[in-house]
Order: sequence, then C-alpha cells, then structure tokens
Amino acid sequence: MKWSSFKRALTKLAAGAATFGAGISHSQKLDDRQRRERERLTARAMQVYLLYVLMPLWTIPGFGDYLCHRRAKIESTSGTQESITHSLMMASVAVPALQALLFETNALTLVVGAGALIFHELVVIWDVAYAAPRRHVSVTEQHLHSFLEVLPFATLSFLLCLRADQAMAILGLTDEKPDFALRLKAEPPPRAYVAGLLALITLSIGIPYAEELLRCMRVNPSPLPRPKQP
Repeated sequence: MKWSSFKRALTKLAAGAATFGAGISHSQKLDDRQRRERERLTARAMQVYLLYVLMPLWTIPGFGDYLCHRRAKIESTSGTQESITHSLMMASVAVPALQALLFETNALTLVVGAGALIFHELVVIWDVAYAAPRRHVSVTEQHLHSFLEVLPFATLSFLLCLRADQAMAILGLTDEKPDFALRLKAEPPPRAYVAGLLALITLSIGIPYAEELLRCMRVNPSPLPRPKQP
C-alpha cells in the first residue's frame, strides 16, 4: 500500500472512531458550545490524572525495585553494570516526564517521549538479560518491573490523546505543521505541586539509585560484566 493511501485510510479511521465515540457518549445531539465544553473537561480530567496519579505513582515501584536490589546485594553479584542500567532506565523516564511537566506539550514532547520509551525498553532487555544469570530476581521484583514498564507507556499514551492534533501532524495526516519549539507552559502546574513532585522523585528515586551505584562501585568500580552464577 502506498503511503498516501495509508494516510487517507488512517485519517478516515481516526475520523470514524471520533464519530463513533461521540455517538455512543451522547444521548442527544450537542451543539458546538456544549461539545467544546465536554471536550475541555475531558482533556482537563486526563491532565489531572496524569499529574496527580501517573507521575507520583511511578515513584512507588521505582523505590520498591531499589529495595529489591538492596536485598539481593547486587554489589556482590551483578555489580556496577546492572546499577548503571537502573540509572539509565530511571533517567529515560524522568527526562520526558519533566519535559511534559514544565514545557508545552507539542510534537517535540511526543517525539522525545516516544524515543525515551523505546530507549527504556531496550535498557530493560539489557538489564534482565544481564542480571538473570548472575543473581536471584524475586517474584516481587518481577511484578515491580511490570509496573515500571507499563507506566511510561501509559503516560505517553495520555499525552498522545491530549495532543492528537500534534501526533497526526507528525505523521503528516493533517495540514497542521508539527510544533518542535521548546516553550515553558503558559499555564504551568501549581508551584507547590512541582516542588513536591521533584522532592518526591529526588527522595524516592534520585538518592536511592545514586546510593546503589556508589555502593556497587565501592565493591568493584568496573562496569565490565561480572561472572555468571554456576
């Protein structure tokens, strides 16, 4: 199928989905003002859920995973290399999350978020493939990993829905041009919320994983692979 035909088909599918969604969510025909108000409330609800549920929620399995690593004594088993993968994974989530928190959500945010998600998943594969033959990965740790993998995907999905116009512009499905400018939010979240979230991330993610890396480097600073368990 040619790209132009694929774009037309995808555009029709998106329009059909929107029409179907509108049909099943409205018991009666709404005028333009009512429809815009409902769309505004829906977008606001998604923003609130993203800010006050998904972002803070990420810190819980992140800190729990750190405790599992500490209990497994990774400084004596898989060592510095695994700790480096943990730092890379946390950074790959924190950077796009902070961008979405402080800057306008546009094509740049979506592209950075998608790239970070792909990078995160590649590091996850590296981490598990390296750690599994060298130490015990508990059932609890595996469950925490499932949350750590799905939460970045869920966050990006929310952003794609909130800025579907920019997502379609990136794919060339509309006449609108993608906006790749880096601009601070015109209506930023409350300063108290931003300060609280940054403090929470620092205390539950930044400091613990820095301590883990230093602990591993004190035992053996080399990032080269440790021997596998017999």
